[in-house]
Amino acid sequence: MRIRCPICGDRDLREFTYKGDAVALNRPGPEAAAQAWDDYLHLRRNPAGATRELWYHGGGCGAWIVVTRDTVTHEILGAVLAEEAEA
Repeated sequence: MRIRCPICGDRDLREFTYKGDAVALNRPGPEAAAQAWDDYLHLRRNPAGATRELWYHGGGCGAWIVVTRDTVTHEILGAVLAEEAEA
């Protein structure tokens, strides 16, 4: 799989590190119950289809990018610098 870095262009997947879902997570407050923290840490979405993911280009320019990828076909639908991505 190849990912298009907005700075470096098309690069091999091995240059990147997946860091998780780019959708904002609802982090529990410090006083939240143990179950709320357990859910936050261990229960994640697992959608089929287009998702927005946060990737780090550690083997290249060091940019944080948001990649839109189809989780069924692994097709990369787009990539933008994280600082320019819509929330």
